[in-house]
Amino acid sequence: MSSKNRPITRRTMLRGVGALVGLPLLEAMRPAAEALAGVAGGEAGDDRAPVRMACLFWPNGCNPHTWTPKGQGKDFELSPILTPLARHKDDVLILTHLSNRGTFTGDGHYVKDAAWLTGTTIHRTTGSDLNSGGISMDQLAAQRIGVLTPIPSLELGVEPVTTGVDTNVGYTRLYGSHISWSSPTTPVAREINPKLAFDRLFRSGAGAGRQAGRDDDRSVLDLVADDARALRDRIGQDDRRKLDEYLDSVRAVERRIAFEASDRQARYRDDAQARKDLAALGGRVDLYKHDPGRFRERSMNHAEHVRLMLDIILLAFQTDSTRVATFMFGNSVSNKNFSFLEGVKGGHHQFSHHENNPKKLDQYQRITTWHIEQCAQLLDRMKQIREGDGTLLDHSMVLFGSALRDGNEHSPHNLPTVLAGRAGGRLALGRHLVYGKDTPLCNLYVSMLDRVGAPVVRFADSTGPLAGLDNPKYVGSAAG
Repeated sequence: MSSKNRPITRRTMLRGVGALVGLPLLEAMRPAAEALAGVAGGEAGDDRAPVRMACLFWPNGCNPHTWTPKGQGKDFELSPILTPLARHKDDVLILTHLSNRGTFTGDGHYVKDAAWLTGTTIHRTTGSDLNSGGISMDQLAAQRIGVLTPIPSLELGVEPVTTGVDTNVGYTRLYGSHISWSSPTTPVAREINPKLAFDRLFRSGAGAGRQAGRDDDRSVLDLVADDARALRDRIGQDDRRKLDEYLDSVRAVERRIAFEASDRQARYRDDAQARKDLAALGGRVDLYKHDPGRFRERSMNHAEHVRLMLDIILLAFQTDSTRVATFMFGNSVSNKNFSFLEGVKGGHHQFSHHENNPKKLDQYQRITTWHIEQCAQLLDRMKQIREGDGTLLDHSMVLFGSALRDGNEHSPHNLPTVLAGRAGGRLALGRHLVYGKDTPLCNLYVSMLDRVGAPVVRFADSTGPLAGLDNPKYVGSAAG
């Protein structure tokens, strides 16, 4: 069979020496999907997109006085912190009174943050003998559905692993660098270098090695250009437009990564400590530390790092390279300096211990609002990507929240929790749902695991699926 007549499947990739570029869902892939469904005994035409799941974590809690919306159900008003979600009000669920019972014991941040996705009680230690008490829900999903994608799961962050012991609470700081656990004793390493995260999606290690690194400096799109041209000859006009838009987005991310890295390297060539930061963070440094005089002018460093990582998750979901992703905006007790925000003069952890001081509470609120805005921008981009009978956001679940309510009290009750995306039509959105006090957060995880295609009867301290999430108009079997 000639390549022109060969079916285009969902697993078709653009190939070149050292590069493998996954593709978005194209209309030309639908006949192959229908045929596969027939062979597998499924229903012809059942080509619904798979459900993806992202869990986005920010540290240090939130201003508890300005988080909870007014009103319930569909008749609710977004709170000041949640105002960036105004354009997505019909795409989200705000969930009130969910808690991780396993984190009620133990002081400080680590016992809460490390167990955000496990719902368990971590083992107290000052050494490297970590034990979270259980697997995290994202990794349970990865074990169940990871075989369906090239990458079982994607774990990203922006801060290096923190070491040493926090003597204030008697825990190793290692706990504060992980929310994903493939087993109780095995935290999953995060990638914090955007270039390496990008390369994991689009470069082939074996192919890159064959040319002694020569191709490593070339765009992945240059490496697959011949394959891309051949594919364009086989697809229709609408698919060509979709392919071109997708390839443009890949090139844009690649260029941003390259520009940021080269720009930082040139500016801090004579600063030894900055060069160490550059090596660790793939071209990013703490601008406030290394260049305080121009900090606000060049404050995009942290913001751009965050946006690049979220864009990599977007590309991974768009190409079905993975259906499970986690992202850490910061480690436990992160004191990332947010002076680049209007009205903020200092670090995150510093303001989380607000002591009910109005000035500190205001700056604490501004920092959390910034995190919500980054999530809202990710939702913007997901809604712009057409996929099958809807958008990428329609076929996803995006959880964002923190493992603390109030950083000043280290409160693990009534955690700030938002869920976005329709999970293939199975979630009824646009509501503020208020549950009984300390309803298990793990009930939400049971519901999410079911919708992503990894159903469980129980998870950690769950008592069943979280009530009130179902879309009564949904027709069909579980997606995933």
